[in-house]
Amino acid sequence: MMKRAVWLALIAAVVFASPLRAEEKRDFFKVGVVTELSGDLATGGNVTKRGYDLWAEAVNKAGGIAIGGKKYQVKLYYSDAQSNPSQGAAAAERLITQEKVDFILGPYSSGVTIAVAPVVEKYKVPMITGSAESPLIWKQKFLYTFGTIPPVNFTGAAAIQTLASLSPAPKTAVIFGSNDTFSKATAEAFEGAAKKAGIKVLKFNIVPAGQDLTPLMSAAKVLNPDILAFGGHDEELIKLVKSLRQIDFTPKALLMHYGVTEPAFVEALGKDANQTFGGAVWTAAEKTKGKILWKDAPTYAAAAMKAFSVPADYTQAGSSAAGIAFEVALEKIKATPPISEAKRAELIKALEKVDVETFYGRVMFATEGDYYHANVGLNPLTIQIQNGKVVVVGPGQSAEAKAQYPMTRWDKR
Repeated sequence: MMKRAVWLALIAAVVFASPLRAEEKRDFFKVGVVTELSGDLATGGNVTKRGYDLWAEAVNKAGGIAIGGKKYQVKLYYSDAQSNPSQGAAAAERLITQEKVDFILGPYSSGVTIAVAPVVEKYKVPMITGSAESPLIWKQKFLYTFGTIPPVNFTGAAAIQTLASLSPAPKTAVIFGSNDTFSKATAEAFEGAAKKAGIKVLKFNIVPAGQDLTPLMSAAKVLNPDILAFGGHDEELIKLVKSLRQIDFTPKALLMHYGVTEPAFVEALGKDANQTFGGAVWTAAEKTKGKILWKDAPTYAAAAMKAFSVPADYTQAGSSAAGIAFEVALEKIKATPPISEAKRAELIKALEKVDVETFYGRVMFATEGDYYHANVGLNPLTIQIQNGKVVVVGPGQSAEAKAQYPMTRWDKR
């Protein structure tokens, strides 16, 4: 009898001391964040961090997420992907198995996102990335992975279409892309759109990431294209512009994608950033009407500037919108923390039904096709840096200003 009593006491002690028991008393949502806080992609990773942080701050300032008459605050648990896919996968697993997070806000880069997606799939934990844009993510149809930015093969083509409408229209292009998931897809989107628009592609090449770009730009100079387009990340784009100035080559149009809208681009290049074209899905001047947290794009932009003293770009905005999407879905299914596996399955279904107007624009996830679980509620924009500011120059109905074309020579700036 004594032995039985001792065993029962031991079992009770284990049960009451277990993490699961402690989780039952939790009155806040544990939100895991996997992003690149160090390494080559840390600049972009910290942009996503600003977006996630601003969402959490706004939610908690409002009292929390309202579920069944009670409000639950959110607490972010960061794990650094170190700009490495395998580290990102390990980071996600730690957040799920050790921190017991309820859901995850995902990485900056597509490469890390593709590595993390099978992990959240394995453990059945929903993830929304506020940044990753490679179409390869959505073509794999991961059930537990969503994204608030449309794939780059959708957005990248828009900038080429805008350039094709200029007068005189560009006739030739040279297109490069770094050999990583997002950059390669960006370059391929540029190439496909250029050919469709009747622009002759003189050279298309996918090159090793991080290499010296001066030889590539020298080769492009010999071909003298009207458009020089490059798919790459923020630091590479800055190096590319510096290489062009160094060899004194000014194409009529210089096109990139993400990184141009990032404040670090203008900070690093000054006047040399001007007249560079890029793609986006949001700017601070967008005419949006939000129903949750921020009423419109300018209101969000002001809150971001107050919080970080850095202008918000579309990746930061998309990261904050990722939090809003979770918020809407959680309220819909009345999920309270900690979220069980069964409730997480309900959360997936609720995310698939999200259709909400936000400061960022419409958030609505595709449930079939090549864009599966990517946001298909936004329209792509063509932007250009003018006088150090991001300005929308296309498509026509969205333009704030006329495109400055052709580019002013480097020595005339």
